[in-house]
Amino acid sequence: MRLKITKSKNSSSLYVIKSTYKNGKHSSKIVEKLGTYDELLKKLDGQDPIEWAKQYIAELNKKDKEDNRKIMVQYSPTKLIEKDEQRCFNGGYLFLQQIYHDLQLHKICSQISDKYKFSFNLNSILPRLLYGRIIFPSSKLATHHLSSKLIEQPDFEIQHVYRALEVIAKETDFIQSELYKNSLKLSKRNSGILYYDCTNYFFEIEQEEGLKQYGYSKEHRPNPIVQMGLFMDGDGIPLAFSIHKGNTNEQITLKPLEEKILKDFELSKFVVCTDAGLASTDNRKFNDKKDRAFITTQSIKKLKKHLKEWTLSSEGWRLGENHKTYDITKLDDNTKFADQTFYKERWIKEDGLEQKLIVTYSIKYRDYQRKIRQSQIERAVKVIDTNPAKIKKHNQNDYKRFIEKTSITPDGEIVDKELYSINADIISKEELFDGFYAVCTNLEDQASDIIKINHRRWEIEECFRIMKSEFKARPIYLSRDDRIEAHFTTCFLSIVIFRYLEKKLGEQFTCSEIIHGLRDMNFYEIIGDGYIPIYTRTDFTDALHEAFGFRTDYQIISNRQMKKIFRDTKK
Repeated sequence: MRLKITKSKNSSSLYVIKSTYKNGKHSSKIVEKLGTYDELLKKLDGQDPIEWAKQYIAELNKKDKEDNRKIMVQYSPTKLIEKDEQRCFNGGYLFLQQIYHDLQLHKICSQISDKYKFSFNLNSILPRLLYGRIIFPSSKLATHHLSSKLIEQPDFEIQHVYRALEVIAKETDFIQSELYKNSLKLSKRNSGILYYDCTNYFFEIEQEEGLKQYGYSKEHRPNPIVQMGLFMDGDGIPLAFSIHKGNTNEQITLKPLEEKILKDFELSKFVVCTDAGLASTDNRKFNDKKDRAFITTQSIKKLKKHLKEWTLSSEGWRLGENHKTYDITKLDDNTKFADQTFYKERWIKEDGLEQKLIVTYSIKYRDYQRKIRQSQIERAVKVIDTNPAKIKKHNQNDYKRFIEKTSITPDGEIVDKELYSINADIISKEELFDGFYAVCTNLEDQASDIIKINHRRWEIEECFRIMKSEFKARPIYLSRDDRIEAHFTTCFLSIVIFRYLEKKLGEQFTCSEIIHGLRDMNFYEIIGDGYIPIYTRTDFTDALHEAFGFRTDYQIISNRQMKKIFRDTKK
């Protein structure tokens, strides 16, 4: 801080001013108006106002140096704020930035930049696409605009974003393989167990082209879709992904991506865990080689007759490592078994493949299925009574599957009006399978261990849910195939960073709590002095600061402190 004297026709005014530096420009701001020369002369009883002002400013500088967190700021109730001057910034991205650099994604960007020799800064564009996807998901154009809301300002234009997408699409395999190698330096990866699943994303258009094709939509939308296959490791961290045309049979998507993992990731010994939709015999045989194995969900309804009878038999069920067998029909009233999972197992050989069939039975799972079905039956009854016109074609899980249409009387006469009723036979047939669940594997491990591994498949389904609901990866507004693939590359990288963030926080907060918490971490900038947190300090923000080793919740973060945070998050 220093003294500035402004002279006018009738007087001289003394000010305390401070130099500022923002966006590459030097400037100054008034910290305090001391008064006019004549006013101070009277107030100081003849003491030289200029000498007094210099001493006063020296004291201010001394105090500021002793404790740089005590900053004096004065505001005027009559002075307008500057027009078009941004004053509020998000700092929640700083925690994502630290993970981004821990995974050395900045080095991956540097390697790609050296290869293509383009002029734009890929290491500025990519992280902002990722932070934006997590904190304020939107279109690429809106993400570019929202990047200016981060404390560290962007240094690129919107055209650079689209050019970057083209490069990211070309290098998506390289990015995935290098990311895996870098992650090994960060922590040990549980790559002995790999989970695979496939889902699809819809477009807001109706015309098929390239990757955008009509296929079976898991959301039952009449739009072209694109398929995404995803591998996740045993700790819930995504490992690799692939994109396919929307009309591709999902069963043939597993082998190409797994072959890529075998080659690029140099993995050879692992167990692949999938759901029934990806449990083709070819996929099982592909993972019945060398040091690979499989665990896959098995549809009980599709088992051969003798295996189905063995599965649904009430006798021969075991609990844990206990050799005692149980009759599950005698367990209903025994509450101590309500939370237990019973199982039985046998080896089978079909189509030249030997595998172990493990069947589980749970009273809690049975009751859950019956509760869901009862709710669906009630919906079916309601639609029959109130709006039978809604009863149209349905899928196998739709509540309308319980509705039976009658157009002919028992005597064979054609009725004047179609009659609808609940089909009790369908309900009875479904109830036979309540509480049962089956998997097949070529592993010889204990059944309890196999069941435990298979149970974690929910995490890969949650990855898809987060990308769709929280990251708003759909609907897709891009049209070119390369930009579509780049879009999913950024979604994949975002979910990887997010999963590491969850792990670092000890998995004690929900997805929504984390995202909204980061989104709300805003700061008010005092030019030349620092940033004032304007968010609410909570258990989440405390946990965040403790996990990452820096704090942003002081009453004010000086510019010096904020620059140190920038450096620390980019090590």
